[in-house]
Amino acid sequence: MRPAPFIPAVRILAILGLCVASAGAEVPDEGDCPGSGGRSGESAGEDATPTLIREGIALEYSDLPALRKLIPAEVWSHRSAFFSAGMLMQIGPCHRRYPVPRHFSAATQRYADRAELDADGNLRGYVAGTPFPPESIAADDPQAGTKWAWNLEYRNREAGPRGRFRITDMPSRTGGIQVYTGEFFQLRTSHRADLVDSAFAQPGSEGMLWISGGRFDTPSDARHLAWRQLRSLEADRRYSDPDDTFVYTPAMRKVRRAATAWVDGLYTPSYRVGDTASGGSIATGSGGYAPTGAVSLSSALSHAATEHLAVGFNDLSIRPNAYRWRLRGMREVLAPINGIRAGYPENPIRNYGTSGLAVGSDRWEVRYAAVIEGRTLNREQGFDSLIAYVDHQTQLPLYLITRRSGGLIVDIGIPVHRFSGEAVDYPHRPGADRTLVFDPVAAVYYRAANGGSGWRRESYDLKSTAPSRSELREMTTTDTLLRGN
Repeated sequence: MRPAPFIPAVRILAILGLCVASAGAEVPDEGDCPGSGGRSGESAGEDATPTLIREGIALEYSDLPALRKLIPAEVWSHRSAFFSAGMLMQIGPCHRRYPVPRHFSAATQRYADRAELDADGNLRGYVAGTPFPPESIAADDPQAGTKWAWNLEYRNREAGPRGRFRITDMPSRTGGIQVYTGEFFQLRTSHRADLVDSAFAQPGSEGMLWISGGRFDTPSDARHLAWRQLRSLEADRRYSDPDDTFVYTPAMRKVRRAATAWVDGLYTPSYRVGDTASGGSIATGSGGYAPTGAVSLSSALSHAATEHLAVGFNDLSIRPNAYRWRLRGMREVLAPINGIRAGYPENPIRNYGTSGLAVGSDRWEVRYAAVIEGRTLNREQGFDSLIAYVDHQTQLPLYLITRRSGGLIVDIGIPVHRFSGEAVDYPHRPGADRTLVFDPVAAVYYRAANGGSGWRRESYDLKSTAPSRSELREMTTTDTLLRGN
C-alpha cells in the first residue's frame, strides 16, 4: 500500500481558503495586481501568470468566482449577504500607498523604539504614531500578532470621527427591521500625533485615552437616549479596567451609570428597550421577592436602556490586551478601504440588496493584510476568538470575524472607509494642511450564528478634524447629556 502523498502546510491553508503567504513575505509593489494563478514569481521556473483583476474594471455578481482567492473564506461562504444581483463593483488600485500625515510619520519615526509589550500583552512606553512599524515586526516574533493588534487600535485617526449615523438592525428572520438615527463621536484625547504642542494630549482631558458618546433622535421610543464613555489610560496596562459610562435615560429624566461596566470597544446603549417592555413592574429582593414593593416600569426600562448592545459602534475600538493574539500570516485581499458610493445621510435611499448588507456595489481595492487571531480573556463577550484582517500600510481593519470554541462563526463584519484626501470639501487642519485620514463611514455585520440576521451602520458625513472649543466642552462633560431634554 502506497503512503499518502505529503501535502505542504501552505497548500493545505490554500485549500481551506486561509492565509497563503508567510508572515515574512515581501510586500507587493504599488500597482502590482495579483495574477489568476498566484503572484508572479512565486515559484521558480514559472512564467508570469495572467492578471486576475486590474484597476478600473467593473465586475458584476456573475464575476464573483474570479475573486474567490481575494476574499476571506468566511465571507465567501456567506457571499450572498454581502454581494447581490445587480451589483457593479469598481476595482480600485492594487496596493496603493496612501499619503500619511507628516505629523503622524514624524511621531512614528521619533517614538517607535519606545513602545514595548510586557508578558501579558500590555502596551508600555507608547507616545504617538504607529506603535510598531510593520517593517519592524519579525515573522517569527511570538508577539507579532499582539503588535499588529496595537497598531490596529492606534492607527491614524486624527481627533476621531464625529457625525450623524443610521443603524439598520435586522434582529431575526421573523422580526421586523428597526432603524435608528442620531449623532455620535469618538474624541481621542491621548497619544494624538497632531497635538505636538500639548505633549500629544488634549488639554483638560488628562488621564483619558478617549471619550465617546452620542444621542438618538429616532424612533420616538429611543429619542433623547444619550451617553458618554470615558476610557482611562490605565486600560492599556490593565485590560480589566472598566470605563466610566453615563447614560441619560428619558424614562427617568436623569443621568445614571451604565448597567454594563466593562466594554471591549465603544459602548452603545440598548436602544431596543421599546421592544422588550411588557408592562407592569419588576420585583426586587432575595429570590425575586420584594417585601417593600417593586421597582417601577420606568426604572426597569431605564436600567435595561443602559445595558451595552454590541451593535453600531463597538467595532470602532478594541482592547488589544483583552486577547491572546497570534499572527496567522499575511494575505492579499479585496476590500472597500476607500469607497466612493455614499450612504446615509448623504444618500439616505442607497440600496443594500435584499439582505440589507450588500456593499459590493462600491470601489474595492487589493490590499496586503496581516491576519491575526485573538482569544478573548473575557468570556462574557459572546464569542471566544476574534480574527482581524489588518491593512499592512494603514493598519485599518479590512474584515472582522468572531467565532465560538469549536470554530462556529458568530459574526462576519466588513468595515467601509473613505479617504479624506480625495474629498475636495473636507475641512483642513490648522495651518492649511490637508487632512489625511480614513473615516469609518459604514460597517455591515452578518450574524451567522443567529439565523442569518445582521445590522448595518452608515455615517457618511463623518469628519475627524479637531472639534471647536464649544464642541470640545460638550464632548468632555456629562452635564450636556441633560441639554434639550
